Amino acid sequence: MRDIKSSNSPARPGKGAWPPRSISGGGTAARSTWAEIPSSDGAPAAWCYTDQRSYRSGETAHLFISGTVSSVDLRIYKDGDAPSDKTSWTNVAILFQPVPESSFSTGMGWQKTVSIDLAGYEPGAYIVELREAGASCKNSALAHHIFFVRATVADPAALLLIAATSTWTAYNDFGGASHYRGFNPDYPLGASPKLSTERPWARGQVWLPDGAPRVAVPLRSSKPTPPRYEWLDWAYANGYTRYYASAGWPSYELPFLKWAERAGYSVHVIAQDDLELHPDCLDGYKCAVLVGHDEYWSMPMRDAIDEFVDGGGRVARFAGNFTWQIRLENEGRDQVCFKSTAPDLDPLRDTNPELLTGAWEDPRINHPGASTFGVNGLRGVYAGFGGMAPRSPGGFNVFRPEHWSLKGTGLVYADMFGDEAGIFGFEVDGLEYTFKDGLPVPTQADGAPQGLEIIAMGWATLSEGGLPEHAYAQFLGDADARYAASILDGRTDDEAVGKRSRGCGVVVSFRRGAGEVFCAGSCEWVRGLMNEEFYTGRITRNVLDRFLEGAEA
Repeated sequence: MRDIKSSNSPARPGKGAWPPRSISGGGTAARSTWAEIPSSDGAPAAWCYTDQRSYRSGETAHLFISGTVSSVDLRIYKDGDAPSDKTSWTNVAILFQPVPESSFSTGMGWQKTVSIDLAGYEPGAYIVELREAGASCKNSALAHHIFFVRATVADPAALLLIAATSTWTAYNDFGGASHYRGFNPDYPLGASPKLSTERPWARGQVWLPDGAPRVAVPLRSSKPTPPRYEWLDWAYANGYTRYYASAGWPSYELPFLKWAERAGYSVHVIAQDDLELHPDCLDGYKCAVLVGHDEYWSMPMRDAIDEFVDGGGRVARFAGNFTWQIRLENEGRDQVCFKSTAPDLDPLRDTNPELLTGAWEDPRINHPGASTFGVNGLRGVYAGFGGMAPRSPGGFNVFRPEHWSLKGTGLVYADMFGDEAGIFGFEVDGLEYTFKDGLPVPTQADGAPQGLEIIAMGWATLSEGGLPEHAYAQFLGDADARYAASILDGRTDDEAVGKRSRGCGVVVSFRRGAGEVFCAGSCEWVRGLMNEEFYTGRITRNVLDRFLEGAEA
């Protein structure tokens, strides 16, 4: 996902102790930008982060806390369908710790507050909840943080859920900037190509109240209207990051985890960073799972997945927008991505072009995304989102009903599924295809593996349209189509931009080496699970059961 050029909301930092900030010069950019930047003034507030994103059971996690209150009550619980308390402390003394001017790229540098002995912690995702000391449980928590505990010994009967922390980082504007926009004076739109992992997650990336709007609009308008961005209005009004619905635990991974546990699956959870920092994290598992918004990957992360599949592992990806290469630097404490400016600004553009932090489809990188997951983002991307196909039907059309993933669904050729729940959007992944005898067939021109089958698909766009009088509310116009044309075709004339405006979203499967990949290329697949939509649930079960087949308890 690129970023907004305008917004219906004025600049506002939100509730609590976030100080107002504005971009020099004012105008549209100033009206559409706010970020969480702690201040010692304002309502009671607290913030925290850990020294790492994941640990093994028995290691020690260090927690860094700052706040405007003198003490907090701290609770740690294992998240899931039935959250379970692990430990708690009361009346932990804290101080307000200043925020460096460029903390989004340099890290917070706060002093350690408490250490947590993780002996006896089971594999999974753990939430740190902070409340003002002595406050009623009915009062809102001041802050939430998340960390993961990796298994000491893998359980082959468990699903390994890989949280998309690289994409979370890209959208995390805590301290004043994300990879998209902010208050960095040295980069377009105030964004930062380097982001530190040593900072809290922005508000809404770890915990959300029930009913927080999602990006894709659930109801289609019956007549032409300006695009609506309900999540932005809600975030602005309630003091959450503008990107809470784009990337984060409560919007994507947690709903999947809850569904999977209710369905009887055992689930272990790791951070995406672990694929690079702890490449043995996949050892012993049968099936790795990715869900939601899965946009940013490093080369070593992809290599880990490729080796896992080649060696007999199975990957189930229910996620969309596989687009950008990143680099982890400074022993994983920094994430770097220059995105569309990489050919001009990335310092490795000449010496190591294969590590260019641009789109995977850039020929200088020479490692197309489809070679890993069978799909790529530039041949997607948007559906049911703002002015991008606002009347998209919201589901996938079936083309190969005989495929094993559709067993027991009763779906037939030309059926649609998932539309009642709106599983197709807000960003989807596509590929190069043609039609033969009424069936979509991959051309392999984009690096898609031999033997890949397109099971179901729908259509998306990289350009906004609508009535001219509604153009003021558009996000990007044809900017993404223009970028895709420059990368995929090497030109940006009207014909090339028009061609790249026409994207698709696909459900595919293929074998590679001794393993297998299933990819439902849509961010909102999880919405079908959240709404207990029969077809999405049955297909997901079919995939997971097949991929766990033969696993020993």
